[in-house]
Amino acid sequence: MLNLKTNYFPLLIFILASCSNIQFEQNLNILSETKAEVETQDTQFESFLANQWDEGLKDNPIFASNLGDKRFNTKISSNSIGQFKINKAKEEKSLKELQLFNIELLNDENKLNYKLAELSMLNSVKRMNFPSYLMRLNQRGGIQSFYETGDRLVYTSKQDYEDWLTRLNSFVENIDNSLTNNKKGLELGYTQPKLVTRGVIAQISAIINSDIENHPYLKVFKNADESLMSSNEKTDLINRAKTLITNEINPSYKRLHDFLKNEYLSTSRNSIGISDVPNGSKWYEVLSNYHTTTNLTPDEIHDIGLSEIKRIRSEMEKIISDLDWDGDFNSFLNYLRTSPRFYYDNPEDLFNAYLIMSKTIDPLLPKIFKTFPRAPYGVIPIPAESAPFTTTAYYNSPSKGKPGYFYANLYKPESRPKYEIPVLTVHEAVPGHHFQISIAQELENVPTFRKYQSFTAFIEGWGLYSEELGDHIGLYDDPYDKFGQLTYDMWRAIRLVVDTGMHYKDWSRDDAINLFIENTAKSKLDIENEVDRYIAWPGQALAYKIGQLKILELRSKAEKELGEKYDIKDFHYEVLKRGSLPLDLLEFYINQWIEDSITS
Repeated sequence: MLNLKTNYFPLLIFILASCSNIQFEQNLNILSETKAEVETQDTQFESFLANQWDEGLKDNPIFASNLGDKRFNTKISSNSIGQFKINKAKEEKSLKELQLFNIELLNDENKLNYKLAELSMLNSVKRMNFPSYLMRLNQRGGIQSFYETGDRLVYTSKQDYEDWLTRLNSFVENIDNSLTNNKKGLELGYTQPKLVTRGVIAQISAIINSDIENHPYLKVFKNADESLMSSNEKTDLINRAKTLITNEINPSYKRLHDFLKNEYLSTSRNSIGISDVPNGSKWYEVLSNYHTTTNLTPDEIHDIGLSEIKRIRSEMEKIISDLDWDGDFNSFLNYLRTSPRFYYDNPEDLFNAYLIMSKTIDPLLPKIFKTFPRAPYGVIPIPAESAPFTTTAYYNSPSKGKPGYFYANLYKPESRPKYEIPVLTVHEAVPGHHFQISIAQELENVPTFRKYQSFTAFIEGWGLYSEELGDHIGLYDDPYDKFGQLTYDMWRAIRLVVDTGMHYKDWSRDDAINLFIENTAKSKLDIENEVDRYIAWPGQALAYKIGQLKILELRSKAEKELGEKYDIKDFHYEVLKRGSLPLDLLEFYINQWIEDSITS
């Protein structure tokens, strides 16, 4: 909507200062013409954004399905090299079209929309200057875990199951493309480290050696809603899926598996850092800037991490002192890792503890929030096939007809301490990812892309910031739970050091693991899985601590400058009300809110 006061105040002053009626009429015409031009720019810009969104759904048909848009329900995105080049050309063209708009002629809301759209496109173009398609092997997800996509879709008719079967037919080509891409990567020197490849090989092996009745790609059809089809139709669907798995999916996976095991693994990198691939250091600098939404260099980020380790370590040592522990820091960490009192001996009890914790937190949140998401959330286990290779927990956002889910890792419960449960739940569920992502998706009067935009530093920064909020709702009254929260804060500080260390400073995997062991009570299994994740996913781990520090900095400023006018509920509302933002824009809007609050 046009903001007359903001956009036309200088012209109104000019009109009022005019002496004659003729001049007044002329100046009023100028104002009318300028207003029309601005309205035209806004209208055209909003149309451009709508078209971009629609094109994006065509290019990401599974995302469209998750939103409830079934126009492309039989399609999947191609992972071919040719498609990557097409996508890059389209992104460059969209950026040029966007930059034809004059941002000064847009209303205030569209100025923000322009900045966010431009930053997203610039980020995409910068990252697409590097051949990521040659390095997509990832033990945390990828070509070997496409079946999880089917598990997350919503099925409301028999046709939805037919559409998923059609997609699986197309997916066979993507498995073959993966083989082609990785052959090319091997040829050009763009390979993943051996430890990543070994994880992917093990996961593919588990798929192709699965009994057909328990095959992960059959699960959707075996669990199909029988109210949507007859018994005979469901049997037919299952039989056709079995034929596809046996004749197409498994053979394609077998070809990829054999290539990775017999050719790729032996000649791929022994090193772990992305700096060891062509132009890798520059690539990492781009990834660092992208994930943190800052211009911080890897060296600066490394130093921030070292400073945070020192600060958090002092807080941890104070807790140990308050507990009158008869030993040093390392002996206390060893006690936390090994004492049976801190662990469940079966996955069922561990899972129930997560459920109870989530329901304990829910009624405490009105103390610090005044706006709540409408979407529900649930807690479910990480799939058994991927649990040994992935992290302690993660979150998947709600989609049409489906709640958000906090996924908890139940593999080897004897390695997953009880004091992690509160801090993990506030990060992954409420008020962490579920609050931030759901509130963004429920925004009104914004272009659709804003509801789903993802700046890692904002999203993961909020998740880590939420861990500290456990103090504000009395979640860490037990000193061991508080130590668990500090362990997770330390974990993210160490990430800054080990991620930059491995990818930019020639650190070894053991260097990274040892820094964790020396400073956290996390189990060896968790530490190894985390370090391997950073190796496979350069730069992403930097976002958490950088984002958290900025939010804490802004909260501290608001508390100091607003004094008695400060209310943490208002601060949280201001942080979340626009959806995901780069950190510089978040700072701009919080500063604006502080100034407005002081003068109001």
